[in-house]
Amino acid sequence: MNRLDGKVAVVTGGSQGIGLALAKAFAREGAAVVLSSRRAEAIEAAARQVSATGARAIGVEADVAKREDARRTIATAIERFGRIDILVNNAQATRQAKIEDITDDSIALTFGSGLFGTLFHMQEAFPHLRERGGSVINFGTRQGIYGEPGDGIYGANKEAIRGLSRSAAREWGRFGIRVNVINPAALSPSAEKALAADPARAQKYLDEISLGRFGRPDEDIAPIAVFLASDEGQYVTGQTINADGGQIML
Repeated sequence: MNRLDGKVAVVTGGSQGIGLALAKAFAREGAAVVLSSRRAEAIEAAARQVSATGARAIGVEADVAKREDARRTIATAIERFGRIDILVNNAQATRQAKIEDITDDSIALTFGSGLFGTLFHMQEAFPHLRERGGSVINFGTRQGIYGEPGDGIYGANKEAIRGLSRSAAREWGRFGIRVNVINPAALSPSAEKALAADPARAQKYLDEISLGRFGRPDEDIAPIAVFLASDEGQYVTGQTINADGGQIML
């Protein structure tokens, strides 16, 4: 406990699923947390859940695809808590489609909420992170490594985030800023909905998981993020951690 005592974390896409699980885990370890989401009521409710543990937490209504919203989210963290130590770029929206059916709207949605949102928040947080070092945790996907049919635009976007993360790890290492990627396989509400709509695909995924079960955001993904955010992960940067129960093995 208290591995993140005194630190401040910003978590995008924090209203549910993995983002909310990470925010709660950070709070339990002593961090103050700023959560963002496009849905005002949902992010306010999520912040109340985190605050109920006794932690300091606030919610910000923001669209990660807009640079001005990224700037406002980071500014809110500085205004309320005076610093930033941890940035988690978790928010992501997309639409499944075969390569030949990918539309301009799908490209804008996927890359806007993913690659561009990640970049905007990293750029806005950098001047503050470089003051004392810190941890950036971005999110990739096994679909990008595996090449999942129907997820071409999503996988391409996530692989772009991994490329950005590796470059940032090299550029920012001299400031004590660590940048890593988690490729999760966990049953967030959106994942549960998608798998429930396609039982055959759900079974295919399950058959590929060496540990024989789907992951849990709070028990399987959040502890990895806490490790990366804490001093225990102080010599880890530029890495992709596949928290997927043994689907992808590198």
